[in-house]
Amino acid sequence: KVVNMATAFGEEAPDNADYYSLLNVRREASQEELKSSYRRLCMLYHPDKHRDLELKKQAEQLFNLVHQAYEVLSDPQSRAIYDIYGKKGLEMEGWEVVERKKTATEIREEFERLEREREERRLQQRTNPKGTISVGIDATELFDRYDEEYEDVPGSSFPQVEINRMHISQSIEAPLTATDTAILSGSLSTQNGNGGGTINLALRRVTSAKGWGELEFGAGDLQGPVFGLKIFRNLTPKCFVTTNCALQFSSRGIQPGLTTVVARHLDKNTMGYLQWRWGIQSSMNTSIVRDTKSSHFTMALQLGIPHTFVMVSYQHKFQDEEQTRLKGSIKAGSFGTVLEYGAERKISRHSMLGATVSIGVPQGVSLKIKLNRASQSYFFPIHLTDQLLPSAVFYATVAPIVFYVAMHRLVIKPYLNAQKERELEKQRENSANEIHHKKQEAEAAVRLMQESVRRIIEAEESKMGLIIVNAWYGKFVTDNSQKNERVKVIDVTVPLQCLVKDSKLILTETSKVGLPGFYDPCVGEDKSLKVLYQFRGALHQVMSTDSEPLRIPKQSHKIDIDG
Repeated sequence: KVVNMATAFGEEAPDNADYYSLLNVRREASQEELKSSYRRLCMLYHPDKHRDLELKKQAEQLFNLVHQAYEVLSDPQSRAIYDIYGKKGLEMEGWEVVERKKTATEIREEFERLEREREERRLQQRTNPKGTISVGIDATELFDRYDEEYEDVPGSSFPQVEINRMHISQSIEAPLTATDTAILSGSLSTQNGNGGGTINLALRRVTSAKGWGELEFGAGDLQGPVFGLKIFRNLTPKCFVTTNCALQFSSRGIQPGLTTVVARHLDKNTMGYLQWRWGIQSSMNTSIVRDTKSSHFTMALQLGIPHTFVMVSYQHKFQDEEQTRLKGSIKAGSFGTVLEYGAERKISRHSMLGATVSIGVPQGVSLKIKLNRASQSYFFPIHLTDQLLPSAVFYATVAPIVFYVAMHRLVIKPYLNAQKERELEKQRENSANEIHHKKQEAEAAVRLMQESVRRIIEAEESKMGLIIVNAWYGKFVTDNSQKNERVKVIDVTVPLQCLVKDSKLILTETSKVGLPGFYDPCVGEDKSLKVLYQFRGALHQVMSTDSEPLRIPKQSHKIDIDG
């Protein structure tokens, strides 16, 4: 029978020692490929081939490990369990993970079902908090002062920068069942000494795979109670509709409101939206949004009371580690014209920092700073001037760039490097015993390979074939900025030569750390394989990443001695 996955694995990811890497086969390897690799390694590690007692003992251990890997991968049911659960699934007594008679497809389906159950349990334990803090800053005195009028007032020589408004909102979700969720949210706002707050409770139910509904009740000290109903429905696989009805109770009576949005996929990356809003601020809006891996484009047109406008925005996404994005937009309508441009960048694993300059008529010039940390957002809109002053535009553009570069070099980068080093050191400490054992195992494998390697080299030399001159595996330091960093590599010349067959060496896309004679010399760091080899009397050289497949010899690897 199937047992509960959470109980079986203690809610932890299974240990997945790579049998594929040990046999140097693809994860999609056929039975013939498995058998060929197994026979080759059996000939290498068979205990009867070694007379020395110590070598015989080491050969027996490695022979048993290779045999175990082949036994698992050659059996479809065991292989399916190993692919999903790892070694822990195989080591459980009585095959408690799954019924023995089930096929590989049924095992995978059972695993997916148990994963969904575990995800539902995690979901019910999660409150998914979200929050926003916005602090408005008035810095107009930096660029627009009344010096003559206030020059005799004490302290007037220093421009005043003050906070003129704040807004705080927070929400949490509490899953009640697999289909029902309660959402509690609240907000507090203050501006120029006046403030207020609201609190909302919503109950959401997923009615089917095509839709959900939500009931909302809210109250606040500035407005009366609000009752709302929101409905989402997929009309077709490419089209959905959202309707939101609300009743606002106040001293002036009941004010109804209705908002309906119809959306449709125009193509793989493009969505079209139509929105109708009826009530206090009636409007009709249409927009097209195109989102790709490298860009985000939006064009919108709204006709309504009190605002009518047209807006175009574009965002370019750089494919770098920091997920840098440059964006710009222009919006023109009954309220005036606003031009915005800015950038945002990832500064840590869970944090994004962005800055946007807003230039508008009659709004003036503003700088908006935004920090996203996990599910929390922090906004700092800074109003610089009511007029279009070139000095305000210049400082709003340049100051954030200078500040970011200084902070990144002096604070953020050193902090992230120190944090990464601490994590690596902790990882090394936790795996020290295992790495020591793997190192001994690799050294034993190399000793057992010596005789076979000698015969392979003799055979290859007789036909001007493939000779591994030098091979190194680990972390190579090539960047000039990392001169002080220590190179962490191991010599794998013998293990690679042992894998040469018919003047060819083929390594699969799995990590090379599991190959016979290999071990991890730099836990948690990026590793590469560098090979210097001779083929038909000419020297060749190649360098590949850890999980990159490698096939040699190749003409492109040849070293141009004349150059």
